[in-house]
Amino acid sequence: MTSHKILTIFNHQPTPNTHQLSPKIITFAPMNIKEIENKRIAVLLSGGVDSSVVVHEFAQLGLHPDCFYIKIGPEEQEEWDCSSEEDLEMATAVSHKYGCKLEVIDCHKEYWDQVTKYTMDKVRAGLTPNPDVMCNRLIKFGAFDEKRGHDYDLIATGHYAMTETDENGDKWLCTSPDPVKDQTDFLAQIADWQLKKALFPIGHYVKDEVRVIAEREHLVNAKRKDSQGICFLGKINYNDYIRRYLGEQTGDVIELETGRRIGEHKGLWFHTIGQRKGMGFGGGPWFVVKKDVANNILYVSHGYDPETAYKQDFPVKDFHFLTKQLQPTDVTFKIRHTPEYHPATLEWTSPNEFVVHSKEKIHGVAPGQFCVVYDENHHHCLGSGEITT
Repeated sequence: MTSHKILTIFNHQPTPNTHQLSPKIITFAPMNIKEIENKRIAVLLSGGVDSSVVVHEFAQLGLHPDCFYIKIGPEEQEEWDCSSEEDLEMATAVSHKYGCKLEVIDCHKEYWDQVTKYTMDKVRAGLTPNPDVMCNRLIKFGAFDEKRGHDYDLIATGHYAMTETDENGDKWLCTSPDPVKDQTDFLAQIADWQLKKALFPIGHYVKDEVRVIAEREHLVNAKRKDSQGICFLGKINYNDYIRRYLGEQTGDVIELETGRRIGEHKGLWFHTIGQRKGMGFGGGPWFVVKKDVANNILYVSHGYDPETAYKQDFPVKDFHFLTKQLQPTDVTFKIRHTPEYHPATLEWTSPNEFVVHSKEKIHGVAPGQFCVVYDENHHHCLGSGEITT
């Protein structure tokens, strides 16, 4: 294990055609004592094992930071609130174990007004949103900062990500050594000032190491399963939730290659580009390959792996730069939360827009998804933008 008290300095040679970092990079271990000494630190404690080990990491340094549990959920709080008693009970037990104060911050209204509205607006427009990405920007590092986080210098979370500060004082978001759990794609929309305040104390671990620490320390949630799906839904079915707010709007399902009508859908918002399960159309398998929102038509292709399910070139708009506004050409990227990084070149059409020319065909490219861009070695996360048509 890397010692938390060691300041590592190493030489980094910038990769051609990507952002030009200074040759000398000062890399802080996520819990370097010099980075956090004399700092006011808030820990976002969810009740899960990752954020609980964050509190343990501070305790190892003799620190007892203030902990905060954020309540979120959609509009009808009484019926749909996902802030379970179990989450709060576990967060309370962990904060008590390490002698930390725990405060509950209600961000329910902010979540509905911002994240849930964003999700429904995108879905209604036939796009593929990512509410968890916007939750980090608007709630965990946004609404929380407005309510309580502004009283603190650093906000620590249980994300699997790291940061590096170069000799110019610029802070970069860096990938975790755990390729499966890396969460830089979920953080690629946070603002620069939010990144400056962000601290990821377990980002240098892989998940198995975090589990070992939790079991060794007898944390109450050591064997608890990771949460799945959209954070505010809990056990609620996503389609049931959409149906509650958007209802149904039936339309034709057309085979793209032949123009043949094969059935009827109940609403474009129940389907995503690349979907191949749960559609209920006979004569399959079918892949969703296109949506015609204006005419309410869902286009599908037949087969287990049709060519129409893939794209190699696609445009990205409203690109958000995490640290600096750059225009790299040779990069790697992701369009969904997977361990794989895809090599590509970017053709910049404006300061915040480009066309991705992937070196391989990508399955399920959908308007509305975030394209997250990294350097060629997928070490630094440069930011993300929205895939468009």
